[in-house]
Amino acid sequence: MEKIIEESKQGESLVLENKPENTKKLFIESYGCAMNFSDSEIVASILSSNGYNTTQTLEDADLVLVNTCSIRDKAEQTIRKRLEKYNAVKRINPKMKVGVLGCMAERLKEKFLDEEKIVDLVVGPDAYKDLPNLLSEVEEGRDAINVILSKDETYGDISPVRLMSNGITALVSITRGCDNMCTFCVVPFTRGRERSREPQSIIKEIQDLWEKGFKEITLLGQNVDSYLWYGGGLKKDFTNASEMQQATAIDFDQLLEMVAVGFPKMRIRFSTSNPQDMHESILHVIAKYPNICKHIHLPVQSGSNRILKEMNRLHTREEYMSLIDKIRAMIPNVSISQDMISGFPTETEQDHQDTLSLMEYVKYNFGYMYSYSERPGTLAGRKMKDDVPEIIKARRLQEIVDLQQKHAWFRSEEFIGQIVEVLVEKVSKKSTEEFSGRNSQSITVVFPKENYKIGDFVNVKITSCTSGTLKGEAVGLSEMNLKNQPQIAQISANSFL
Repeated sequence: MEKIIEESKQGESLVLENKPENTKKLFIESYGCAMNFSDSEIVASILSSNGYNTTQTLEDADLVLVNTCSIRDKAEQTIRKRLEKYNAVKRINPKMKVGVLGCMAERLKEKFLDEEKIVDLVVGPDAYKDLPNLLSEVEEGRDAINVILSKDETYGDISPVRLMSNGITALVSITRGCDNMCTFCVVPFTRGRERSREPQSIIKEIQDLWEKGFKEITLLGQNVDSYLWYGGGLKKDFTNASEMQQATAIDFDQLLEMVAVGFPKMRIRFSTSNPQDMHESILHVIAKYPNICKHIHLPVQSGSNRILKEMNRLHTREEYMSLIDKIRAMIPNVSISQDMISGFPTETEQDHQDTLSLMEYVKYNFGYMYSYSERPGTLAGRKMKDDVPEIIKARRLQEIVDLQQKHAWFRSEEFIGQIVEVLVEKVSKKSTEEFSGRNSQSITVVFPKENYKIGDFVNVKITSCTSGTLKGEAVGLSEMNLKNQPQIAQISANSFL
C-alpha cells in the first residue's frame, strides 16, 4: 500500500528506439507502482543489449513479459486475464515465449510454472540481470526461474532505457526493498530487505538525463527517507559497518541536497515517504532549495491508533499529526497526499471515524484510497481474519473518498489568484489548444498554449479550478528556463565519498 499506483498507466505496452542489429521482438507490459515501471526500463535495457527490439503488437512478439504487482487482489486478477490473452496468442504462434516479472512472479512462482503451466519463465525483482541466461534455458526447452532476493542488487550499473518517455520527466531509483514489515504489505517478501544505491551512480544517471534534455526527476524507492549508503549491503546491517563506513555514510537529506545543488535547473521530486523516517533535516533541505518540489506523499493508512498498531505502523496518530504541523510550519506552500485503507481486520466504526477526523485535521490535497484486500504471505493474511464485511468496507471507503474530494476542492481553491510555476509535459487531453503540466505541489495545471512549448517552465496565474485541476493564463517563462546549469554534480558527489 505504500506504493502509488497510477491507474491511467496500468498495462502500458512499452516501446524504445529500435537497434537495426537486433532481430527479436519484445512486448512488455507493466502493472503496479512507479517502481515496476522503472524496473521495466531496466529490463528493456538489458534485453536491448541481447538482441531484442520492442514492439507494441502482441502478435508479432518473440518474447512477452508482464511486470506484475501483488499489492492488491484486483491487480493480480488483471494480470491473470492478460496471461490468458498471451496464451491465446501463443497457441497461434507457438514460438512465442511468455514470462512473468516482479512481485507476483516471486510470490506465485510454482503456481505459474508447475501447476498452471501458463508461462515459460519467472523472474523476480532482483534477478533481471539473469534474463539472458534464463532465456537460453527456455530456448533449449526448459522452464526457467530465478526469484532469489539479493542483499546488494540495486541495478546501479545499468542505464535504464526510457520507455514511453515524454523526454521531460524520468524516474531514478535510489533504494530497493523495505524493512518496515507492515502487516498488510507484501513488499518485504517480494522485493526483499532495504538496500540503497551508490550516490555516484545516482548522480551519473541524473547527469545523463540532464544532458538528454530531461527537466524533472523523481527519486524513487519504497521508503526514500530511509536511504542510507555506507558502502553497500542491507540497511539493517549498518550497525555492523566499520567506524569509517558509519562516519562517512550518506543519508537521504544529504543525497537530496547533493542532487539539488548539482542540478539547480532540474526539478526534483521523491516518493514514497514513511512518517517515522521523515526527519526534520529532510524538511530543511526541501525548504531551502526552490528546485525541490513542495509536495510530500506521506502514507498514513489509518487514523486509529489501535489499527495503526495492528498494521505494525511505526507511528501513532498524534506523532503523525505533529509531523504534519512541522511540515506546514517549515514549508508553508507544501501539498500533502495520503494512502488510506478502509476495512482493515477488526476495524470498528470508531476506528473509521478516527480516520475521517484525521483527514479533517490534515485536509490532504489528494490521496490513494483502497479497501483492504488480504494478501497471502503477509502477517495480516496469516494471522488476522478478514472480518469486515465487503459492504461495510465499500461504504467506509466511499466516505473516505467523498471527504477527500471535499478537501481536494478546498486545497485547489487556495491556488486561485496565485502565480504558480508549471513544467509543461503534454497537450491537454480536453483541448489541443491547451498545455498540461504540474506545479511544484504536483497539482495538474492547464493553460492556453500561446507560444510556449513542451519542456518549458511557465509561470501561470490560476483563475479557476476543479477538485483535481487548476486552470489559468500564462504570464511568462520562469527563471528555471535559464541555461546556466553548473556542471558540478560529479564534484558534489565526490565530496561526500
